[in-house]
Amino acid sequence: MSNPAATVRLPPTDLLIGGETVEAASRKRFATLNPATEEVIAEISEAGAEEVNAAVTAARKAFTTGPWPAMSGIERSRILNRIAAIIRERIDELVLLESMDAGKPLAATRRMDVPAALDCLEYYAGWADKITGEVVPTRRDALTYVNRVPVGVVAAIVPWNFPLMNAVWKIAPALACGCTVVLKPAELTPLSALWLGQVALEAGLPAGVLNIVPGFGADAGAALVSHPDVDKIAFTGSPQTGQFIMRAAAEHLTRVGLELGGKSPSVVFEDADVEAAVRQIASGAFFNAGQVCSAATRIIVQDSIHDEFVEKLIKRTQGLRIGDPLQDGTSLGPVISQKQMDRILGYIRLGRDEGATVAHGGARSGNRGYFIEPTIFTDVAPGMTIAQEEIFGPVVAVSKFKDEEEAVSQANGTPYSLAAAVWTRTTDRALRVANRFDAGTTWINTYGPTDTRLPWGGMGGQSGIGRDLGRGAIENYTEQKTVWLQTSNR
Repeated sequence: MSNPAATVRLPPTDLLIGGETVEAASRKRFATLNPATEEVIAEISEAGAEEVNAAVTAARKAFTTGPWPAMSGIERSRILNRIAAIIRERIDELVLLESMDAGKPLAATRRMDVPAALDCLEYYAGWADKITGEVVPTRRDALTYVNRVPVGVVAAIVPWNFPLMNAVWKIAPALACGCTVVLKPAELTPLSALWLGQVALEAGLPAGVLNIVPGFGADAGAALVSHPDVDKIAFTGSPQTGQFIMRAAAEHLTRVGLELGGKSPSVVFEDADVEAAVRQIASGAFFNAGQVCSAATRIIVQDSIHDEFVEKLIKRTQGLRIGDPLQDGTSLGPVISQKQMDRILGYIRLGRDEGATVAHGGARSGNRGYFIEPTIFTDVAPGMTIAQEEIFGPVVAVSKFKDEEEAVSQANGTPYSLAAAVWTRTTDRALRVANRFDAGTTWINTYGPTDTRLPWGGMGGQSGIGRDLGRGAIENYTEQKTVWLQTSNR
């Protein structure tokens, strides 16, 4: 079988600032690795404070004197649709690049990541000429109306678990609204962002409207979120970094949107379709090696069906194929890095130490690449660390409950509020429990589907503030502007 990695075409590995690829002034570069092989894919130019300032300056110039904000919505729409069209033409190239850089199975990347990014681009392309204001009749001697105008320069910082999709979630609505963007991709997965920047230029996006500055959080990220000429910060990542961003943004009162962590519960009642629950919860738990903010990391099962559920979950998990994400049939790829692997294995040790039982997995898989066995803990008390903290790996904690009150209490018993699921054939109970969950998204008898048209985000706490996607994202990147035209001075 041929090696797909040998055919990949890399994008330029320098920064994209003001429509040009430029090397960092320091000439520093960092390696991006294939997490399945631990081999270097490319050396990337490393942005620091100087390059971030240049990128923000370019974005500000493009916003104040460039053509982008002055274009009609339909003109912006056409360019966004051209970006999507080029991606469709070169989809194989992008799928391979994303799979290598992030350790994602090819089939999953082709089925989920890239189609989600395309859908997002085309959805907000459709919005670009539909961002309307309203006339508000205040007085008979005046015409008063409210417009929506772009907020300005957007700093977008995205994580490594869905590099392309998360980038597009920020870029597409911001551009549709007429904003300009400085994107800092995760240093672990910069390639698809650099690729997308080149495609955007090819599609006719004016210089400076989209700038890409790969670098590290302590340097490039900190410089970006504290920059006085940034009008809006859009961040997806850890709660700890989200707290840092809020403190930095306070200096200039910069608008902030934060999509942070999750510890999502799945409550399975005794009247549930157990086979369906096991199938979909296992997928929700181990998709992308568990590196999903809404992963099904806590499984709360009614005590009368607990043993049956665990037995079926173990059997389902045993069928997962761990291996090279570029090979057909792989269902579970590596985690992103050595650091992340060590962190996850540390949580597994801690789970054992606190008295939970490893019912399946619990160790590294192989000795090359950052692979971890899908791990199932049972005998998990709600207060244990593995039931409270986001592990961000293929690790789930199964606990029991007796009645509905206990189930809801456990489900809401963490600082997170991103997503949740309930499994039952009783409709009124399903709706009642769903309404009681502290979760921005609740699934009933399914797990994990999302759509660009629906808002995504937590209800506060460690899951962040604000929403991505849906109609509401247009509000993220626009500001209301009131105009009062006096028609008579009599």
